[in-house]
Amino acid sequence: MAKNVVKKIKLQIEAGKATPAPPVGTVLGPAGINLQEFCTKYNEATREKMGDIVPVEISIYEDRTFDFVLKTPPTASLIKKAAGIDKAGKKGANEIVATISKDDVTKIAETKMPDLNAYDVEAAVNIVAGTARNMGVAVKGLNDKELQEQAREAHEAELQAQKLEAELEQMEESAKAMAEGSANVEVESTEQAKEENTEENNENEEEK
Repeated sequence: MAKNVVKKIKLQIEAGKATPAPPVGTVLGPAGINLQEFCTKYNEATREKMGDIVPVEISIYEDRTFDFVLKTPPTASLIKKAAGIDKAGKKGANEIVATISKDDVTKIAETKMPDLNAYDVEAAVNIVAGTARNMGVAVKGLNDKELQEQAREAHEAELQAQKLEAELEQMEESAKAMAEGSANVEVESTEQAKEENTEENNENEEEK
């Protein structure tokens, strides 16, 4: 007689590194299953995928036994691994933070085929390439035109920044020169006032 599944839980855990500590323990603890047993089985099943995040779907039965099914790593995780980055671009497609090859995309697509809504590898490649683009990761051979445009915009932005910096330096020099000129005028005016006061006092002495 088949056992009844009372709960299904999905987790994303680094391959070969599951432990009863949080977050695994926090999520599975209330389900009442043997945490150490799950971690041991998961680590054994994912040992060859070390370095990847491997999603797992856990079916928990009435008697607190369990089964689990491993899924393919998240597309974004595979793209970041291929690109050698920890984080995607904050501005999405408007900020290229890394570049991967078309071969990288094909390998990721072949890995993800079981979990993607794609009829063939070509369709899967398009899905993966779209995800990469939204992460700010360009695909060499697919996004060459976009990369050239990004490089041109970056060059223009650099020239504009240099021009602005030069203008600011010129303004600072002008302001400094004006400040020094004002100080000189003030000193001359003071000296002139002293001379005028001295002449006026001398004239008053002579009148007396």
